[in-house]
Amino acid sequence: MSLIVTLIIGGVIGWLASLVMKTSGQMGIIANVVVGIVGAALGHWLAGALGIVAVGSVGAWIVSIVGAVVLLAILKALNIYK
Repeated sequence: MSLIVTLIIGGVIGWLASLVMKTSGQMGIIANVVVGIVGAALGHWLAGALGIVAVGSVGAWIVSIVGAVVLLAILKALNIYK
């Protein structure tokens, strides 16, 4: 059951990040899930490295979305997404 929840939350995070970065027309559901999960991991790693603590579920969501946005920015810089 936790795998299904992870995939759903990853998809939502990836979708929100793609809206922020204006790449939502180029990404499908699989890309949203992958970007959401990898971006959330990246965001929490970056937050920890910077000494930022995500307090509560709202803080965790914000850190996850920021991580996914950073991941999309990196992918755009590498010309994977335009």
